[in-house]
Amino acid sequence: MSALPDSLMAPSRSGWLRAGALTLGALLLLTAMFWSTFHSMVEVWERSETFAHGYIIFPISIWLIWRRWDVLSQISPRPDLRGLILLGLAGMGWLLADAGSVNVVAQYAYIVMLIAVVWSLLGVQFVWAAFFPLMFLLFAVPMGEFLIQPLMGVTADFTVAMLQATGIPVYREGLFFSIPSGDWSVVEGCSGLRYLIASITLGVLYAYLTFRSWKRRLLFSIAAMIVPVFANSGRAYMIVMIAHLSDMKLALGVDHYIYGWVFFGIVMLLLFWIGSFWREDDQPEPEHVLPISAAAGMRTHAMLPVMLVTLLTAGLWPLYAGWLNARPLPAMPELQTEAQGGWQPAEVFTTWAPHWIGADRQMRQSYTQAGRNVLLELNYYATQRQGAELVNSQNYMIRQKDPEWSNVGEAIVTVQINGLSQQVRQARMRGRNGQRLLVWQWNLINQRPVVNDHMAKLNLAFDRVRMKRDDGLSVLIATPYEEVGLDAATATLSRFATDMGGAIGRTLDQVDGQ
Repeated sequence: MSALPDSLMAPSRSGWLRAGALTLGALLLLTAMFWSTFHSMVEVWERSETFAHGYIIFPISIWLIWRRWDVLSQISPRPDLRGLILLGLAGMGWLLADAGSVNVVAQYAYIVMLIAVVWSLLGVQFVWAAFFPLMFLLFAVPMGEFLIQPLMGVTADFTVAMLQATGIPVYREGLFFSIPSGDWSVVEGCSGLRYLIASITLGVLYAYLTFRSWKRRLLFSIAAMIVPVFANSGRAYMIVMIAHLSDMKLALGVDHYIYGWVFFGIVMLLLFWIGSFWREDDQPEPEHVLPISAAAGMRTHAMLPVMLVTLLTAGLWPLYAGWLNARPLPAMPELQTEAQGGWQPAEVFTTWAPHWIGADRQMRQSYTQAGRNVLLELNYYATQRQGAELVNSQNYMIRQKDPEWSNVGEAIVTVQINGLSQQVRQARMRGRNGQRLLVWQWNLINQRPVVNDHMAKLNLAFDRVRMKRDDGLSVLIATPYEEVGLDAATATLSRFATDMGGAIGRTLDQVDGQ
């Protein structure tokens, strides 16, 4: 009778205690190294109800591992240097994310580094057997805010379509619509992101615990992503109809939220009830055993040296990031743009002001030419750092529920500037005083216009990591269109951008402290 290979022999209790202690110590030290990233996650959990579930993700993952400990404890912990490859890639991703101040990417990189440490110290066999509990840690990252605007659009589309199908006349302008009984707007709270995040987290966990087939787990998880989107749209339509039929007496205050959560709770219960018809939790978990060659690793006595190498590899990234952040800011004179093409400085003609934060230098000036008025606002960022970023989720045309102004439509469009096609972010603003503005916005990075936020972040992060110039300029121009119409307003902005483009571009050179 032949003996089992060392890689499959059950370790002694003392062996697992030593391996577990070293792994726990390495994870705690890694968290200390990347404390700012971990703390940024906790801050979001604390302030946002949408992501408050983050507090329980780590305990749930630990419980899921403990739940399978009878299987996991039979795996011999064997250090595996291949985990350092994942650790290095995640560290590089973290460095780029930190350089570009993209918290969500840095947070994902931190979670992946935790998994890479477990792989490096306990081996690929352990990681494979504990795959779901380790991957579940990714739900701790507060991600999903980029979905708010698309979800708001889906909610508005569905609600208006259902109202029209019900026979109720609707006038819609962007995310605002009116029916005979009153006016409505789809705001961030109506996006359903909170329902979606909760549904996906609960749905994936339910699928793992209830089913054994990965096909059923996948299908149920997809259902948990799709159902809340339609459920939230139905919730919005239901609230509008309750208010409409009650002569705007119900579903406008606290009951607005109560109806929403009750409806969501019923939908989730129905989803779990339907899923229970195919439950397989009375069956044993499938075995997660890799081939012996894939499971092989180093001997356990090498765990301490591997732990030291792992921490050294991880520690290089925050050290380099700290050195980058310690560099002094360049000298920055005031922004100045010379009027060209017959445009002359004039008094600011509107009370509307965009919400751009943290700029190192700002200029706001109106110009006029042949009866046409254009507002120019420049926001300059000398270098990318937390709270002072060219691309930031807090940089937007107007804040939600602004008492004076409303954003009635925003999109990326292609326009003509100086005879060339260029993409801009276009918005239509509506004021309570009746004024309407057509707005174009784009970013200048290395004298190149960039509208895509992801590309802007990536370009700036690469420049910063390579110690190149990582400054950028937000260019925003606006003109009234309530009297002349959108076509004439578009022509005015195109003319202004063509005439003043050279002067705006030279603004970057004036503030360049290189």
